[in-house]
Amino acid sequence: MKNDDRFSAVEKTAAWLLKKTGGFRPGTAIIAGSGLANALPDLAGKKTVPYGEIPGFPGTTVKGHKGELVFGTLGGKKVVIMRGRFHYYESGNMAFIAFPVRVLAALGVKNLLVTAAVGSLSRDIRPGDIMALRDHINMMGTNPLIGNHHEGFGAMFPDMNDPYDAALRRTSLKLMRSAGMKPREGVYFAVSGPTYETPAEVKLYKRLGGSVVGMSVVPEVIAARQLKLRVAGLCWISNFASGISKEILDHADVLALGEKVSVKMKGLLEGLVKAA
Repeated sequence: MKNDDRFSAVEKTAAWLLKKTGGFRPGTAIIAGSGLANALPDLAGKKTVPYGEIPGFPGTTVKGHKGELVFGTLGGKKVVIMRGRFHYYESGNMAFIAFPVRVLAALGVKNLLVTAAVGSLSRDIRPGDIMALRDHINMMGTNPLIGNHHEGFGAMFPDMNDPYDAALRRTSLKLMRSAGMKPREGVYFAVSGPTYETPAEVKLYKRLGGSVVGMSVVPEVIAARQLKLRVAGLCWISNFASGISKEILDHADVLALGEKVSVKMKGLLEGLVKAA
């Protein structure tokens, strides 16, 4: 696809969504991560649009990712929630991950709140904790901006000095303290997946400066920053990465943990929406 065609596709999808939602222009978008079905804010006047109906959107293939856009309001703020994200390991098409983010920006989104389930690279960061991201390390081996530049998407060489908005991060940490949580912030180490990490890889990732490891977030954030969106990243720790701890969580434990974390995450997201 030519770059002009990519830009045109974004514009056409945004126009279709505006017509579908009666001209609804959200200022804040939330990309929902795995395991937190009950963490999403309760929006008033909800309108749900399945990905399968949206021009240019494929369905999600990862279990737990519903695959729909949910539009509504919270405290007077217009919001859209992306329930289900696209991963590099699903199709090998990194450039496409930028498409939904660009559509959201074309709808009017200025603030992007990204959530994800991650593995901890340290014994001090435990399953059930929530971390606000201050930076990331892209070790996916590619970039969502390669081969699809258009001036409508922003600069060809976007600055990444401040990928996660400092003010939104301060608000996240303040909300954590108010909720009686330990305020954590750290660095997301992004890998392509879909295999989990070996113990030797985990040691390297930590040595290189990672706090947590995952297979998403970073491509979306890169695309968002090219568009100059303000970004906040909130990750919940679902497990220790390989070799970090002898403590092993089975699937039932992770599900139970997700239920507990959902309550905390919901409060953080609602607070960020109101503050954005």
